Amino acid sequence: MNPSPLRFDTKIAIAVRDDLLLWQKLNVTAFLASGIAASTGEIIGKPYEDGSGNTYLELFRQPVVVYAAAAPILSQAHQRALARQLPVAIYTMDMFTTGNDDDNRAVVRAVPADALSFAGLAVHGPRNAVDKVFKGATLHP
Repeated sequence: MNPSPLRFDTKIAIAVRDDLLLWQKLNVTAFLASGIAASTGEIIGKPYEDGSGNTYLELFRQPVVVYAAAAPILSQAHQRALARQLPVAIYTMDMFTTGNDDDNRAVVRAVPADALSFAGLAVHGPRNAVDKVFKGATLHP
Protein backbone atom coordinates (compact mmCIF):
# COMPACT_ATOMS: atom_id res chain seq x y z
CA MET A 1 0.00 0.00 0.00
CA ASN A 2 1.30 3.47 -0.90
CA PRO A 3 1.51 5.98 1.93
CA SER A 4 -0.90 8.88 1.67
CA PRO A 5 0.58 11.90 -0.12
CA LEU A 6 1.91 14.69 2.05
CA ARG A 7 -0.25 17.80 1.91
CA PHE A 8 1.73 21.02 1.84
CA ASP A 9 0.52 24.34 3.25
CA THR A 10 2.05 26.08 0.25
CA LYS A 11 1.70 25.53 -3.46
CA ILE A 12 3.95 26.06 -6.47
CA ALA A 13 1.95 26.76 -9.60
CA ILE A 14 2.98 27.71 -13.11
CA ALA A 15 0.57 28.81 -15.82
CA VAL A 16 1.58 28.95 -19.47
CA ARG A 17 -0.29 30.53 -22.32
CA ASP A 18 -2.37 27.91 -24.08
CA ASP A 19 -1.64 29.09 -27.64
CA LEU A 20 2.17 28.82 -27.47
CA LEU A 21 4.13 26.30 -29.50
CA LEU A 22 5.16 23.21 -27.52
CA TRP A 23 8.84 24.22 -27.35
CA GLN A 24 7.77 27.64 -26.05
CA LYS A 25 5.58 26.10 -23.32
CA LEU A 26 8.45 23.91 -22.14
CA ASN A 27 10.94 26.78 -22.26
CA VAL A 28 8.66 29.14 -20.36
CA THR A 29 7.90 26.47 -17.73
CA ALA A 30 11.61 25.83 -17.15
CA PHE A 31 12.44 29.54 -16.83
CA LEU A 32 9.54 30.18 -14.44
CA ALA A 33 10.45 27.19 -12.25
CA SER A 34 13.98 28.55 -11.95
CA GLY A 35 12.61 31.85 -10.68
CA ILE A 36 10.63 30.16 -7.93
CA ALA A 37 13.60 27.96 -6.99
CA ALA A 38 15.99 30.93 -6.83
CA SER A 39 13.75 32.99 -4.58
CA THR A 40 12.45 30.45 -2.12
CA GLY A 41 15.24 28.29 -0.71
CA GLU A 42 13.14 26.41 1.84
CA ILE A 43 11.24 24.61 -0.92
CA ILE A 44 14.38 22.96 -2.25
CA GLY A 45 15.16 19.46 -0.99
CA LYS A 46 18.46 17.71 -0.47
CA PRO A 47 20.74 16.24 -3.14
CA TYR A 48 19.90 12.81 -4.57
CA GLU A 49 22.26 9.84 -4.64
CA ASP A 50 21.84 6.64 -6.59
CA GLY A 51 22.86 3.16 -5.48
CA SER A 52 26.25 3.55 -7.19
CA GLY A 53 27.15 6.67 -5.22
CA ASN A 54 26.55 9.21 -7.99
CA THR A 55 25.07 12.45 -6.69
CA TYR A 56 22.44 14.60 -8.37
CA LEU A 57 21.11 18.11 -7.88
CA GLU A 58 18.41 19.09 -5.44
CA LEU A 59 14.79 19.39 -6.59
CA PHE A 60 11.68 21.05 -5.24
CA ARG A 61 10.42 19.36 -2.06
CA GLN A 62 6.82 19.62 -3.22
CA PRO A 63 4.91 19.07 -6.45
CA VAL A 64 4.56 21.78 -9.08
CA VAL A 65 1.13 22.26 -10.66
CA VAL A 66 1.20 23.39 -14.29
CA TYR A 67 -1.80 25.14 -15.78
CA ALA A 68 -2.73 26.27 -19.28
CA ALA A 69 -4.57 29.56 -19.72
CA ALA A 70 -5.58 32.08 -22.34
CA ALA A 71 -3.81 35.45 -22.32
CA PRO A 72 -6.62 37.29 -20.45
CA ILE A 73 -6.57 34.68 -17.65
CA LEU A 74 -2.80 35.14 -17.27
CA SER A 75 -3.25 38.91 -16.98
CA GLN A 76 -5.92 38.41 -14.32
CA ALA A 77 -3.68 35.97 -12.45
CA HIS A 78 -0.87 38.50 -12.52
CA GLN A 79 -3.08 41.19 -11.01
CA ARG A 80 -4.38 38.81 -8.34
CA ALA A 81 -0.86 37.72 -7.39
CA LEU A 82 0.29 41.33 -7.09
CA ALA A 83 -2.78 42.23 -5.02
CA ARG A 84 -1.99 39.34 -2.65
CA GLN A 85 1.69 40.34 -2.56
CA LEU A 86 2.80 36.86 -3.59
CA PRO A 87 6.20 36.29 -5.19
CA VAL A 88 5.72 36.07 -8.95
CA ALA A 89 8.04 34.93 -11.73
CA ILE A 90 7.01 36.21 -15.15
CA TYR A 91 7.84 35.45 -18.76
CA THR A 92 6.46 37.88 -21.32
CA MET A 93 5.90 37.39 -25.02
CA ASP A 94 8.52 40.08 -25.71
CA MET A 95 11.16 37.89 -24.05
CA PHE A 96 10.98 35.53 -27.04
CA THR A 97 12.56 38.31 -29.13
CA THR A 98 15.70 38.62 -27.01
CA GLY A 99 18.75 36.46 -26.61
CA ASN A 100 19.97 37.16 -23.10
CA ASP A 101 18.97 37.97 -19.55
CA ASP A 102 19.86 41.67 -19.71
CA ASP A 103 17.67 42.18 -22.78
CA ASN A 104 14.87 40.16 -21.15
CA ARG A 105 14.84 42.52 -18.18
CA ALA A 106 14.92 45.52 -20.53
CA VAL A 107 11.84 44.42 -22.51
CA VAL A 108 9.92 43.85 -19.28
CA ARG A 109 11.01 47.20 -17.83
CA ALA A 110 9.81 48.98 -21.00
CA VAL A 111 6.15 47.97 -20.46
CA PRO A 112 3.80 49.06 -17.65
CA ALA A 113 2.49 46.18 -15.51
CA ASP A 114 -1.06 46.42 -16.84
CA ALA A 115 0.16 46.17 -20.44
CA LEU A 116 2.47 43.16 -20.10
CA SER A 117 1.66 40.31 -22.49
CA PHE A 118 2.35 37.11 -20.58
CA ALA A 119 3.65 33.84 -21.98
CA GLY A 120 3.43 32.50 -18.45
CA LEU A 121 3.83 33.16 -14.77
CA ALA A 122 4.66 31.22 -11.64
CA VAL A 123 3.61 31.77 -8.04
CA HIS A 124 4.55 30.22 -4.72
CA GLY A 125 2.49 30.88 -1.62
CA PRO A 126 -0.28 29.63 0.65
CA ARG A 127 -2.29 26.95 -1.12
CA ASN A 128 -5.65 28.78 -1.03
CA ALA A 129 -4.12 32.08 -2.22
CA VAL A 130 -2.40 30.39 -5.17
CA ASP A 131 -5.66 28.62 -6.07
CA LYS A 132 -7.43 32.01 -6.15
CA VAL A 133 -4.67 33.55 -8.28
CA PHE A 134 -5.09 30.89 -10.95
CA LYS A 135 -8.91 30.77 -10.93
CA GLY A 136 -10.03 30.17 -14.50
CA ALA A 137 -6.87 28.31 -15.55
CA THR A 138 -7.07 24.59 -16.25
CA LEU A 139 -4.55 21.85 -15.56
CA HIS A 140 -2.19 21.58 -18.49
CA PRO A 141 -3.03 18.53 -20.61
